[in-house]
Amino acid sequence: MRKEVKERELKGVNGWAVLVAAVVAMLGGLALAILGGLSVGGDSEPAHPEFFALIAAGLILMLVAAVCLNGFKVLAPNEAIVLTLFGKYHGTLNKDGFYFVNPFCSANNPAVMGKLNKKLSLKAMTLNNDKQKVNDEDGNPIEISVVVIWRIADTAKAVFAVDNYLNYISTQADSAIRHVARRYPYDVSDGGDEKSLRGSAQEIADVLKTELQERVDMAGIEIIEARINNLAYAPEIAAAMLQRQQASAIIAARQKIVDGAVSMVDMALKKLSDNDIVELDDERKAAMVSNLLVVLCGNRDAQPIVNSGSIY
Repeated sequence: MRKEVKERELKGVNGWAVLVAAVVAMLGGLALAILGGLSVGGDSEPAHPEFFALIAAGLILMLVAAVCLNGFKVLAPNEAIVLTLFGKYHGTLNKDGFYFVNPFCSANNPAVMGKLNKKLSLKAMTLNNDKQKVNDEDGNPIEISVVVIWRIADTAKAVFAVDNYLNYISTQADSAIRHVARRYPYDVSDGGDEKSLRGSAQEIADVLKTELQERVDMAGIEIIEARINNLAYAPEIAAAMLQRQQASAIIAARQKIVDGAVSMVDMALKKLSDNDIVELDDERKAAMVSNLLVVLCGNRDAQPIVNSGSIY
């Protein structure tokens, strides 16, 4: 059964006071050892046991002072040290300053195996994983990556609940983006009434943040922001999808052009009729409408032909 470790703040002793005491103990021990050694080395009198006691006391003081050196810890702002004492969680030192703790405590940080510096950073950090290929809701292969802003909220969970919190959040971020990408299409449908990966950036970011936070709670990690930073169709379908988007854009543009052309033709016919400029029968109106639509809807500028005779 997994045992949950709760974070416990450790109150460190002022390091400067202990440092002064250690220096005094070191110098005092050295003085006692020298004094005892000089007394033992004299030829005038036989050596007394008290002199050997002086040497022993001096060596013990120097040994204690040397051991105390392992208990000094220096922390900068937004740093923490998780300490264990003989295999048991002792506490977390998380305030900046110079402190003295039990010299037999050892620092733990599974993310920096083999390094001397076992401090945990409490700053906001950025995770930017490589692009990965997934299928969206419509089954289209896409390439997607996510950038995550996160911080350690519970040092005990980050150290003891998972094997390596850096690898853990990286793996969970990949898993979360895959799960979210499968629930939404790459782009909006023709109706435009649904969320999409490309068109609903803020909504997708909120969903992704919530999903990822649920996954990393057990590791004592807080997700500040999670957002898609790279989104594209996979290379094998990118060209086809580009043609599709271009076709949709051309159709939409042509629809607006036709709507505008019809309005202009209708306005022209009404103006001619209201101002009694010319009376046209249905055949001539049809010819005029055809000519105006060709002029207004054509891709190129029309070349007009001036009729100098009667139109009848």
